Amino acid sequence: MNPPGPDRPERRFGEYIFRRGDRVMQVRNNYDVVWKDGLTSGMGVFNGDIGQVVEVDNRAELLTVDFDGRRVEYTPDMLGELEPAYAITVHKAQGSEYRAVILAVCEGAPMLLTRGVLYTAITRARELLILVGDEDVVAHMTANDRQQRRYSGLRWRLAQLANG
Repeated sequence: MNPPGPDRPERRFGEYIFRRGDRVMQVRNNYDVVWKDGLTSGMGVFNGDIGQVVEVDNRAELLTVDFDGRRVEYTPDMLGELEPAYAITVHKAQGSEYRAVILAVCEGAPMLLTRGVLYTAITRARELLILVGDEDVVAHMTANDRQQRRYSGLRWRLAQLANG
């Protein structure tokens, strides 16, 4: 997606190599990190935020990521909070929109092959949607409007609170 080149310094972290231009996702809430937006600054980057690597400074050991105008400098000990974001799950895409979406539709866990998941995936695309995969799975998902029941004990806990 973003091949090495003389104009793209890189930083290796575990199984990932980050280069200028890479799309990345913050995978943990970090309330303490400072971001800068021109003359203003603030704190916090959150799970699911997607940005772009704009600078790799190997001398200072810093990786700078731009999250919609908010720039965050990552030190080596913070790089575990980032993952490449060229391909993400429907779950992680929830709440976001993208100009173009390529959706891989294939067999999987039955609880995920629902109309609601398909609707969520399709509505992430603003301009272009490409479905790749099995038409039978799409038909199954379209017909499957069952909600997966969760057994969290929440109803029981709320009843306990209400009854004192």
